[in-house]
Amino acid sequence: MILFLADNHYNAFSGKNIHGEIENDYAIDFSEDDFAKLADINSGKYQLLMLHMIAGTCNNDHPDQASQDALKAYLGKGGNMLLHHGSSAAFWEWDWWRKIVGHRWVRRDDPDGSEQSTHPVEPYSVSLCNAIHPLAKKLLPMDFDTDEIYINLEQTAPTIDLMETYYDKKRYVQAWSCPTPWGGEIIGLLPGHAPSATSNPQFLANLKTIINYLYKKLM
Repeated sequence: MILFLADNHYNAFSGKNIHGEIENDYAIDFSEDDFAKLADINSGKYQLLMLHMIAGTCNNDHPDQASQDALKAYLGKGGNMLLHHGSSAAFWEWDWWRKIVGHRWVRRDDPDGSEQSTHPVEPYSVSLCNAIHPLAKKLLPMDFDTDEIYINLEQTAPTIDLMETYYDKKRYVQAWSCPTPWGGEIIGLLPGHAPSATSNPQFLANLKTIINYLYKKLM
């Protein structure tokens, strides 16, 4: 089963919309604006953690110490994660978290004082990187009518970049793979804000491909 935690994303309800698109394809325990189930990540029910959230935003508190300990234990056993949109900043207050996510969305009140990431809203296309990774030949290019384009992330750990876009003649990673220090894998996928993006057939095909890949790693 997938544990899928989301916030309301400033009333865009992006995680909820994604859940509605894939809930018939996977067993998913979905929670919006309630991160308490993170403390149960090691209960034996869950095989994958999927996030579309940033704690401390949208009137949500940052998870407590018990939740942090549970997440550390899950990752320490080689657990995998799928991070949607801004979820590389999901637990941005925790020093250890900021170091492991690969490409990190940097908030304006960043504890490390790093330059803030940005997200212009425009039509854009996402193409495949020339990478050696099992997902590299399975993902599809994506075209979005209009969505937030997440750019200027900070790289905090080695990654294999899977997808990219160009904005103002500069290249920006849009999907990546990052090994955790404990033998698991993090996949980051940045598109996915507006309803037109979260229902985009190419986006959904890629999302399912990534989920299936992370599940297969457990077999």
